[in-house]
Amino acid sequence: MIKSVIRQNKKRVYIFAFALMSACVAMPVHAAEVPSIIPNPAVLSVQQGEFRIAGDTAIIVPAGDREARRAADYLRDLVQRTRGLNLKVQNGAARDGAINFVRERKTLSSGGAYRLHADTKRVTISGGTASGLLYGGISLWQLLGVDSLAVPAVKIDDAPRFAWRGIMLDSARHFQSPEFIRQYIDWMALHKLNVLHWHLTDDQSWRLEIRRYPELTKIAGYRVPAGPAAQADIDPATGKPRLYGGFYSQKTVREIVAYAAERGITVVPEIEMPGHATATLVAFPKLGSTDHPPKVVPADWGVYEYAYNADEATFTFLENVLKEVMALFPSKYIHVGGDEVSKTQWKESPQVQARMKQLGIKEPAALQVYFTQRMARFLKKNGRKLVGWDEILEPGLPDGSVVMSWRGLEGAFNAASKGFDTILSPWPTLYFDNRQSAAADQPPGRGRVISIEDVYKFEPMPDKLNAAERKHVLGLQGNVWTEHIRFEDRVGYMTFPRAAAIAELGWSAPERRDWAGFVKRLSTQFGRYDQLKIPYADSAFAVEAKPVYGAGQAAVALTSQTGFGDIRYTLDGSTPTATSPRYQSPVMVPIPGELRAATFSGERRTSTPRAIPLRRELAQRRASQQLKLCSANIDLSLEDDAPVAGPRAVFLMDINNPCWIFEQADMDKVKSIAAAVGQVPFNFQIGEEVKKIRFAAPATPEGELNVHLGKCDGEIIARLPLKPAVSSNGVTVLPPATIAGISGKHDLCLKFAQRFNDPAVDPVWALDWVDLVDDNARP
Repeated sequence: MIKSVIRQNKKRVYIFAFALMSACVAMPVHAAEVPSIIPNPAVLSVQQGEFRIAGDTAIIVPAGDREARRAADYLRDLVQRTRGLNLKVQNGAARDGAINFVRERKTLSSGGAYRLHADTKRVTISGGTASGLLYGGISLWQLLGVDSLAVPAVKIDDAPRFAWRGIMLDSARHFQSPEFIRQYIDWMALHKLNVLHWHLTDDQSWRLEIRRYPELTKIAGYRVPAGPAAQADIDPATGKPRLYGGFYSQKTVREIVAYAAERGITVVPEIEMPGHATATLVAFPKLGSTDHPPKVVPADWGVYEYAYNADEATFTFLENVLKEVMALFPSKYIHVGGDEVSKTQWKESPQVQARMKQLGIKEPAALQVYFTQRMARFLKKNGRKLVGWDEILEPGLPDGSVVMSWRGLEGAFNAASKGFDTILSPWPTLYFDNRQSAAADQPPGRGRVISIEDVYKFEPMPDKLNAAERKHVLGLQGNVWTEHIRFEDRVGYMTFPRAAAIAELGWSAPERRDWAGFVKRLSTQFGRYDQLKIPYADSAFAVEAKPVYGAGQAAVALTSQTGFGDIRYTLDGSTPTATSPRYQSPVMVPIPGELRAATFSGERRTSTPRAIPLRRELAQRRASQQLKLCSANIDLSLEDDAPVAGPRAVFLMDINNPCWIFEQADMDKVKSIAAAVGQVPFNFQIGEEVKKIRFAAPATPEGELNVHLGKCDGEIIARLPLKPAVSSNGVTVLPPATIAGISGKHDLCLKFAQRFNDPAVDPVWALDWVDLVDDNARP
C-alpha cells in the first residue's frame, strides 16, 4: 500500500492535505460532543441528529468491487465483535437506511484519503483506494464510541499527513507466533498505521526460512537463554539445555504479508548486514571476518564484533538471500540494517585487509560504504529501494537509498539536506522498549521513562528543514525492540497506547493535534482495547499513591500521569466504581488498612484498580523502582532469569554501576535495615564499557550490600552479607543489619561489595527492595 502512496506526485498529496487542514478551520462544529476518533481527522464537522444501526442495517458495496467488499467485511467484523450484530454486506447502489461504500477516484485518489458523511437517513463512506475505504470504515466504527449503536451526524474529509506511519517489531530477540503477528497487524490497522517494519535477523537469531540455506533457521533460529536457570533446564530429548526460538516458514510469511495488505499495511523486512550477524556466522562461519568464529548462537544483548567479510562469496550469499526475501515481500523497500557495525575484526583480519587493498579501500569505514553500495545496486536492479539505519549516511551512499534516523534527528536533517528520503524513529522518544511510567508494577524494559505524552509531543517535521527538505520526510515509526520483552502480551503492552500517538503524529496535521483532546479520546480508545482484548498499558490514567504516615493513620495523596478524569477510591476492600467517593484531597486512612483506587471518565473505568496496602512497617520500604539510581549509563528495568516458568522479579538498575540512593530517609527511629537481592546474568556486550565497572573490596568471600550514609563514599553504617543469597537463582531476603545512633533525614547509598575479575562480572547482584525498620512499628 505504501508503494502506491509514495509513487504518487508528492506535491499533489501535500496540497490536498493542506487544503483539508485549512478547510477544517472554517467548518462549524455544533454544540454536540466531538466524536472520539484516533487519529484525529483533517476535517470533522458535527451536524444535528444521528443514524442508528440495527440488526437489519445493510452494508452496501458496488457490485464487483472487491476492495470495497473487503473494507465492508472488516467493518462488519468490528461491529460483530464489539456490538454482537451480524450486519449483512450486499451489492448494490447507495441507498437510505444503509451504510454505503462508494468509489470516488477523482477527488480521493491519494493513499488513505476518504470521506465519511452520516445523517439521519444514511451513512456514506467514499474512497478512491482500498486503504481509503478501509480507513473510512474504521472511522465509522470509532464514531460508535464504546457501547453505542448511534452514529452521530458528521461530515469527515480526511487524508494522512505522511505516507510512512509505522511500527518496527523485533522478532529476532524473541520469537512471536504467526497468530500474534496477525493480531498485531489488526491492532495497527485500527490506528490507520500502514507499515510493519519486521526485524527478522540479529546477533541472537535468524527467523526467516531461506530455502537455499536451511542452516540459517535450523542452526541460527534457536539458542539457549542466558543464566544458570536456563542452563539447568534440560531437554529430555537431547540431554542438553532446552533451546529457545523459532522461525517463520515462507508459506507463513506469504500469508502474513497478504493478511497485512488487506488491512492497508505494507510489511518491510529487515535483514541485518554487515553487522549484527553473529547468529548467521554460527551457521556459516566462512562468511565472517575472523579465524575464531562464534560457535553457538549467543544470548547476550548489545553489540558484538562479528561482521560479514567482503568476499564475493559473501555477496553472492546475501544476494541469494535477498532474492528469496524479495519473492516473499512485495514492498518497494528492503531494510538492510547497517547499524552498530564494529570495525575491529575488519582491521585485524588479513583476509579483509587484503580484500580492501584489492578494492582500493583504505579505511574500514569506507568498506561499509562499499557494502551498502553493493546491496543498494542489487536491490535497485530488482526494482527495490534500500533502507538502512542512519549509519549508512556516508559519502557515496547511492541515490534512492532511504535513511532511517535513530540516533536523534541529525540523521534525518543530513539525509534530507543531501536529497535522500528519510524516516524518523529517534531514540529515546520513539523507542518503545523504554518504560511508560516509573511505577513499580511496570514490566521489564529500559530504565528511562517515555510516557505517551513524550511520544505525542514529538514533532515529526522539524522546523529546521526547509520546504525542499521536507518533501524527503516519508514519515515516522515507533520501534519495539524486544531484548527485555519476552512475552507477546508484553509486546502489546509496550506498544499500546503509544502506537496511538504515533498514528496521530503520522496522520494529523499539527493544528489538528491537541494533547488534552487526545487524552480525552484516548480514554474512549481504552474501552475499545478492552472490547477487542488488546493488551495495553494504562499508565496514562493509572493511579499513583503517595502515603504520609502519622499517628494511627496515613494521609494518602492520589495522582495520575495525565490528571484526566476522576479518581474514585474505596477503603473497605471493594473494587472502586463510578459511584465510589471521588478523590479531592489526601485521604486519611486508619492503619493498618488498604485503599483501592481507579480512574474513571464518567461511568467508564479507564485504569485497572490499584490496591495500596497501608501498614506502619511499609512506611520506609522502597522497591528498586522507587529509589534513585546513582547513575544512568545503561539503566535497565531488568528481569530476573529465574524461575524458568512463572513470575520473575524486575530490578531497576544501571548495569554499569549497580548503585541506588534512598533519598532523605528518616532515620530517627530506625533500628535496622533489611533488603532483598537477586542475581542476574551479565549477558551484555558493552565493549570497553565493562572495564569501567568497579566494586568495593568485600569483607567476606561472598560479598555484602553496603549502606553508606550521605554520599556513596561516605561512612558505611550497615553491611548485609550476601552469603545467604549466593546459591539462590531467585530473590533472597537478607538477614537485617543493625543501625544505631543516627537521627534526622539523610540520603542513603546502597552499593555491593564483591570480588570482580576484570573484564567479566557474571552474575551481577541486583537490589529488589530495601526496608528501614522501626522495630516499634512491627505488629
